[in-house]
Amino acid sequence: MSILRLLFWTTCLIFGLVIFLPGVSGTGSNQSVAVIEVTGTIDPGTKSYLGHAFNEADAMNADAVIMEFDTPGGFIESAEAVRRLMDDYEGDIYAYVNPNAISAGAYLALAANEIYMAPGSTLGAAELSILGVGEVDEKVVDVWDKEMISMAERRGRDPEIASAMVRRDKAIEGLVEQGILLTLTAGEALEVGYSEGTVENREQLLQMIDMEGAEWRPVEPRLTDSLVSWVTNPVVGTILLMIGLGGLALEVITAGFGAAGVLSLAAFALYFGGNIAGGMAEYWVIMLFALGIGLMLVEAVMPGFGVFGIAGLLLTVASIVLAAASVETGLVMILISFVLAGIFSVLAFRFFASRGALRHIILGEEEKADLGYVAPRDQKELAGKKGKAVTSLRPSGAVEIEGKRIDVVSDGAFIEQGEPVIVDRVEGVRVIVRRLDNKEQ
Repeated sequence: MSILRLLFWTTCLIFGLVIFLPGVSGTGSNQSVAVIEVTGTIDPGTKSYLGHAFNEADAMNADAVIMEFDTPGGFIESAEAVRRLMDDYEGDIYAYVNPNAISAGAYLALAANEIYMAPGSTLGAAELSILGVGEVDEKVVDVWDKEMISMAERRGRDPEIASAMVRRDKAIEGLVEQGILLTLTAGEALEVGYSEGTVENREQLLQMIDMEGAEWRPVEPRLTDSLVSWVTNPVVGTILLMIGLGGLALEVITAGFGAAGVLSLAAFALYFGGNIAGGMAEYWVIMLFALGIGLMLVEAVMPGFGVFGIAGLLLTVASIVLAAASVETGLVMILISFVLAGIFSVLAFRFFASRGALRHIILGEEEKADLGYVAPRDQKELAGKKGKAVTSLRPSGAVEIEGKRIDVVSDGAFIEQGEPVIVDRVEGVRVIVRRLDNKEQ
């Protein structure tokens, strides 16, 4: 019995140690990391996805978040919005550059608690441009430069290196020459303190952050996040605006509401809906757009191009620009879309006109002689000739001059049948006569 009791208590002791003592059960087996993949262009869709991902990390009680970067950069506004989400997250955030964190991606990587890089990966090249080609105002560059420096300083990194990623005129001996943007390799980043380590795979990364054996739990983007990314892409946005403006123009010049109107509404709905869902605009921009379109329609039924048309055009342009990812992006997009919409409208108008679809508003045939059309005879030789009214002129009627019946109009006075008249003047096809007084007879 004593042996059985000894075995029983020994078993209980071992079981208790396994459950309660730290290190016996393995700290990693009960840990988890939420993995957020930052891939492609950083845009409003990225911000929408990251907002959802951090909420999911909280919901799953993740012990840390790993942001895995493979991005060429993107919009400043979206990157700053994501950085604010990172700042609001209470847990640890680790950046894993695999294989690239360029431009806005470098900015977000610097905002993480620690940076780890895969072999062959790169970090940096954060120069600003408008849609990848246009130069940016120096004031905007200076603000962005300070943002990068701030991210470096708060993690104890060399601010001059961060600045050299933004400005080509910065030179750092042994690292980058003047006139070249700084981009760090994994080895260079580790050497200058812009990386905490180079890791071959995810297992090594978990070892480096003292979470070996933790569950790797990726957070997938939602369908709405992908849709927002697609709609807010400048190329797609420009195409949507072209379709919207072109369809609107066709609806204005044709009667009724048809396929062009449906396409126009759908295009504008996607454009504004995507930017609103991505947090780049508020619902009031739709009201501004609707007001602008309404004013232009009012102008369309009024003669001339006045205050309603100008105000409507300005409000419409303002709503489109304010809904874009940035003012500069919006201006470029709407300029291109106006040109494309004009070309599209002209081609579509000619296409439908050639098929007789617009006969109710367009005269499709010329008045040719072989079709029986004859130009009216020039009657200027009748000026000054006398005749007699063969009908009453009220003021139109007929007179007889030199034995010929001629349709005329009086000069405004009523002339009775049989009264003598004289041709006062000829205006185009109109022969104007007046009563002949006694002296002229």
